[in-house]
Amino acid sequence: MGALRGNRGLGLLILLVVIALAPALFPSNFYYRIGVLIFINAIAVTGLVILFGYAGQISLGHGGFFGIGAYTCAIGPSALGLPPALCLVLGALLSAAVAWAFGRPALRLKGVYLAVATLGFGILVGMVLNNEAQWTGGPDGMPVDDPGLRDLLRDLGLRVGTSESWYWFTGALLLIGALLAVNLRDSPTGRALRALHDSEVAARTIGIDVARFKLAAFVISAVYASVAGSLLAQFNRFISPDVAGFLHSVELVTMTVLGGAGTVLGGIVGAALLTALPQVLTVFQEYEHIILGLIMMLVMIFLPVGLLPSLRRLLRGGEA
Repeated sequence: MGALRGNRGLGLLILLVVIALAPALFPSNFYYRIGVLIFINAIAVTGLVILFGYAGQISLGHGGFFGIGAYTCAIGPSALGLPPALCLVLGALLSAAVAWAFGRPALRLKGVYLAVATLGFGILVGMVLNNEAQWTGGPDGMPVDDPGLRDLLRDLGLRVGTSESWYWFTGALLLIGALLAVNLRDSPTGRALRALHDSEVAARTIGIDVARFKLAAFVISAVYASVAGSLLAQFNRFISPDVAGFLHSVELVTMTVLGGAGTVLGGIVGAALLTALPQVLTVFQEYEHIILGLIMMLVMIFLPVGLLPSLRRLLRGGEA
């Protein structure tokens, strides 16, 4: 399989080993929760790696798709009586449809104009979630029905607690998502995406349908974000419009760029850092955000292509 060759296969193997062995170092169940949040963010970031790193397109509104997935899993069971697992699938399909409808006109734009358009989309979704209080609970958010994951795993013979069961469940989903993204990179679609990333004019010259492949990358990344939103809603059993807000979209973009948007493993590393660092820095109390911002600034100044690609260059004896 293409995913099991070279550095990309090694990256997936490293990810598998880290997920499997990390619990041995957890001093309490709280760390399982941090692991789940890392995996959920990493799933959304993997989709952005496809959009940014493969296709070279920018989006500042993916929090909107995150919110669509989350609220589908909140509204579906409570208002329509649908199973949570089905709602996750419906949220992904709804996000794909919205991404297709929005992306067809929006992806004709480039650079800062595309960024502003996607920013507007994210703000619009956030406004809908805030204003439609009869469905979404408004700014106060709404509870989410228990998906019964622990009971399901118990029926399968796995005796684990709630956070621990979610750790293995979301870790497995992250591995699947990463495997799909890595395989996509070396597929004909992935090669077309990387061609238009380098030069849309050159890609069009050799016969690549630029508009179709840009839209495909946008839709795929929206599905990843929607699945992550659905998982977060079901894990926390509560959701608020903040998940679709501008700050969350920027956070996802920062995770992607910080770790290295060009590689799936780099995006996952960025998600892990920005999810775990705030927990580590709580000991500094009021200086937490200052230190976090300083770390991010230093990484982007001295390791501009992202943490993981820059470290690889340094280890090979080149310049970061």
